[in-house]
Amino acid sequence: MRLFIICLIISLASCRSNQYITIPVRPAEAINGTDFYKKVIPLTREERESFVVKEVLSGNIPPFLKYFVRIGTEITDSLGMTHKAVYYVSPDYLSVGSNADFARIPLTPMAAQKIADGLHCFLPTRKMVNDIYQQSVVKLEPIPLYQYRDSALMFWQHHLMIEGQRKLRRGLIAGIKKDVVISAKVSRDPKPHRVAIYGWHTPDGKPIQPLYTGHVDWYVDYSHGIRLVYSKIKVDGHWMEYEEVLKNPLLKGLLCDEDNCDFYKYEY
Repeated sequence: MRLFIICLIISLASCRSNQYITIPVRPAEAINGTDFYKKVIPLTREERESFVVKEVLSGNIPPFLKYFVRIGTEITDSLGMTHKAVYYVSPDYLSVGSNADFARIPLTPMAAQKIADGLHCFLPTRKMVNDIYQQSVVKLEPIPLYQYRDSALMFWQHHLMIEGQRKLRRGLIAGIKKDVVISAKVSRDPKPHRVAIYGWHTPDGKPIQPLYTGHVDWYVDYSHGIRLVYSKIKVDGHWMEYEEVLKNPLLKGLLCDEDNCDFYKYEY
């Protein structure tokens, strides 16, 4: 399989060889966003998600989504030392299709984790969702819907409504979805098989959705979004795996604002 090396960059003109992930080239015959939803609307959730995982890992995502965006963060640790980090995030939520015709796809955390693992990425924390929102250049008003929330038809409708808001604006986008996040609340919830969601910020910067694990992990609705984060974090000028950062008591605050930061990925 041909692999297309995608550099994670601050701008398309500045590319460093140690800031990339590998993603398969989008096949010429790959399905577009409109046809994707026509195909999956009658499918079960399990069939739909299996199809999404296959499409994404085969390279069927819009090319613009492959150029990750730089996010900077800084903390002072418990010893009074300042630490700076840079990580790279997808500029929009996970989608299938081409630049001209793509579709954002809500997913369960299990399917999202399969994709993240396959692309050397991870899912963000609550703190990261806040940082991404603050540093985004396209901040849109959330659009709540109230009927058939877990239907693929409503997923498609919500995507079209977002595109109606976005029009010709480009760049790191936020405020349009609740993020599926990693959180210690998942492993500490007395009920098993939970999904953590957070975000959907309004223009005043306040999230509609607080950190929440009330849904079972197979539940997914139109408001959920999957934001991928490249697994390597540059901390004080040195590259580290995200799990190393979260396990380090002096550095974990760069990525996580919870008391416990020891949940790293969903099982599937």
